[in-house]
Amino acid sequence: MPNYSFALKAIPDELKNGLAAIRKEFPQRFRSGRGAIPLVFQRDSALGPTSLSVQQEDEKVTVRYGSRSTAYRALGRLFAAESVEDLTFEETSSFAMRGLMVDCSRNGVMTVEAAEAFLRRSALMGVNMMMLYTEDTYEVPGEPFFGYLRGAYTRDELKRLDDAADALGIEMIPCIQTLAHLEQMLQWDPNFKYRDTAHILLAGDEETYGLIRRLLQAASAPVRSRRIHVGMDEAHGLGTGRFREKFGEQPPFEIMNRHLARVRDLCRELGLRSMIWSDMYFRLGSKTHAYYDMEWAIPESVVKEIPKDVQLVYWDYYHADVETYRKMIGFHRQLGSEPVMAGGIWTWSHLWCALPWSFTAIGACMEACRQEKLSEVFMTMWGDDGMEVDIFSALPGVQYFCEEAFGASDPMAAARKHFRGSCAAEFDPWVEAAGVDSNPAIANPAMSQTALGRALLWQDPALSIVDPVVGETDLRDWYGGLARKLSARARAGGMAARLAFPAAIAAALEFKVHLRRDLSRALARRDRRALKRLAENDLATAIRRVEALWKTHRSLWMETYKPFGWEVMDGRYGGLLARLRTVQHRLAAYLSGDLRSLPELEAKLLNPWEGRSADHLFFSYNRVKTPSCIK
Repeated sequence: MPNYSFALKAIPDELKNGLAAIRKEFPQRFRSGRGAIPLVFQRDSALGPTSLSVQQEDEKVTVRYGSRSTAYRALGRLFAAESVEDLTFEETSSFAMRGLMVDCSRNGVMTVEAAEAFLRRSALMGVNMMMLYTEDTYEVPGEPFFGYLRGAYTRDELKRLDDAADALGIEMIPCIQTLAHLEQMLQWDPNFKYRDTAHILLAGDEETYGLIRRLLQAASAPVRSRRIHVGMDEAHGLGTGRFREKFGEQPPFEIMNRHLARVRDLCRELGLRSMIWSDMYFRLGSKTHAYYDMEWAIPESVVKEIPKDVQLVYWDYYHADVETYRKMIGFHRQLGSEPVMAGGIWTWSHLWCALPWSFTAIGACMEACRQEKLSEVFMTMWGDDGMEVDIFSALPGVQYFCEEAFGASDPMAAARKHFRGSCAAEFDPWVEAAGVDSNPAIANPAMSQTALGRALLWQDPALSIVDPVVGETDLRDWYGGLARKLSARARAGGMAARLAFPAAIAAALEFKVHLRRDLSRALARRDRRALKRLAENDLATAIRRVEALWKTHRSLWMETYKPFGWEVMDGRYGGLLARLRTVQHRLAAYLSGDLRSLPELEAKLLNPWEGRSADHLFFSYNRVKTPSCIK
């Protein structure tokens, strides 16, 4: 770990609040007296807003910066310094926006304190923009069933977060929805009047635009930024519900353009510049409704009607080749404006960030953006399927993104080194923790998005439909070794303490992963001694460790997210524990002679994904918890 500590001298007013917050977070890095290096910050008008220059001379270090964000980036690098040579460096980023988007709509709404901590670490990496993706998780006056029982941010909470972000040189841009992805609020009877379909607002209706105006006001009022992301992605079925009943059959392109123009006008009235996700235009122009269809065709008349003062956000988290990103950037430009790029750090549908694949996708995305000279890029961290993930597990991905953004010659080596400064933790163990999913059944983790370990955890212990995917690969020793390694790392404390969560996942999987296989084999042999041993040892241990994991996860959740949403996780853990205990109960009945067979353990398991590599499968919680369609 780095050894240098610094004595702040003549702090510029614009950095005082941010440095005070960082000093509170990293008290060991600041002191006065002998051994502390004097540290001076100077705004330099000769430097552009994406540049910094750090010089060590005359027994002091001077940070010249072109923006507050680059000042904090410089400080993060100084925290990571390992030698005198590391105290002198210069950097310029190719990107005016180096942003992040955190999903706060899929159960997990970050607490203000956790979000502030995330902002501090991100600022030390060089991030200068943050979006909190809030479908319905912000309070809207006059709309009591918007964000109802979902932990919605209050106006005061958003203002506090904006103040914290601004102090760190980070622009906080609201990120909401004004068309689709609003099933949470549309499920309530009082909001049925706003429905087209179960998740899409009724475009063309004046009550809808009254609602949208209130949404725009509520989301934008607490923050300084006059930019706003108004969503509009994945509006599948647009115009097919109540819209069709009220206005008749109309081309989706026309509905989309008219709706966007109305929302854009509302933004203008409120002094806001808007951006939207771009996928609906490309999907509507694709014969297969695919976003990344290279044969897309949008009528010229529709292209002309797309508001050119609304930025299109090109989102892509799925490609490892630079050329796909470059082509799609070019396609966006054909629609008449310069896009914003949204890449991905893979937190969604995982318990721990899929870091190996994230590095691959980020690298390809950023190289394409450099070649295409895009200036605005941000990385998304979604929470699909329950926000089970520890969002802080994405921080190595954020560090890697920032090294790419600042043009490091070896971004991975730079990320590994600078992570010690921004997070006061070692980089490699956080990446190793992704092994809960990147187990030996995955051939190439750097090219795999699959959350295999998560699927093996949540799958039913008797009707284990994922087992055939693993085949004969033995994973018990893998998970046992990973659990012990991560547990040891977690004992270092600080940020490393978060590794106790993936350690608990691995510990639970050590005894659950082959439980069904071993029970069914012993049952087929009628080996009662083996069955008794499995019941008393493996099954009992699996129950204890799943319960321990539930408690570890609960503790981490309450430190990171508001309590709303945890009821979903309680249901998942409770269901898994109930099923494990049912297997225990029925196994005891079989061993006592009360049952003559255990058909659920004797049934032959088939592979519904035959011929497909485990590296490229997606398993939702609902898919693996039971073979039944009744959830």
